[in-house]
Amino acid sequence: MHRTLIRTLERRGLLRAGLTLGSLVMLTGCDVKRPEAVEEALLAISNLNDRVQALLFDANKLAPTYPASMILRPPKFNAYYDVTDVKPVNGATWKLELGGLIQNKRPWTLQDLQALPQRSIVIKHICVEGWSYIGGWTGVPLRTFLERTGADLRAKYVAFQTADNYPSSIDMAAALHPQTVLALQYGGQPLADPFGFPVRLRTAVKLGYKNPKWITAIEVTNTYPGGFWESKGFPWFAGM
Repeated sequence: MHRTLIRTLERRGLLRAGLTLGSLVMLTGCDVKRPEAVEEALLAISNLNDRVQALLFDANKLAPTYPASMILRPPKFNAYYDVTDVKPVNGATWKLELGGLIQNKRPWTLQDLQALPQRSIVIKHICVEGWSYIGGWTGVPLRTFLERTGADLRAKYVAFQTADNYPSSIDMAAALHPQTVLALQYGGQPLADPFGFPVRLRTAVKLGYKNPKWITAIEVTNTYPGGFWESKGFPWFAGM
């Protein structure tokens, strides 16, 4: 465990200080006791917003990039729990399981992923709570990985399971975007435990909560998979 790094993150107090009541509700998924009719109306609006965003999404448009000198070191920690509760993953025994509409479902090791072509991107992480930072990520383009495993690129969704029980999913168009990677490094160094070691998703075209860490499984599917925050009422598409 990176204890010095964790103490630095604790001092930042991201999850314990400076939060508005609204952001606390969003972090905890609190039930604000809205009448059922209002809940249904808000859900319908959210679903409509997802569909409109999907129609407007340009799979060839690149998000802004930044010089390496602007990379925040270390990056900000964000999760639905405190940084001291991070449970490190053993990279030596870790396996990436595959499922769904993928031809070759053999598990992948960290060494397997490291052997694939890598791409580095310096992009902005934007959190739904209103904060952001610029990070530098290196990893396997998700398109490259899906092609290598024989995934059905006509499918609707790519879903992720994680070691910290944080299911998430994105649309196939976002998965194939050139700025979507299975990140193995941050700032030129292997991912530290608090930031998703050994592999996490990093995409420039989604809000922060659509970037799961500590990934253990990937599934390609046409069945809507939802996600951790989506089950608590957050929008699913969450494009930027």
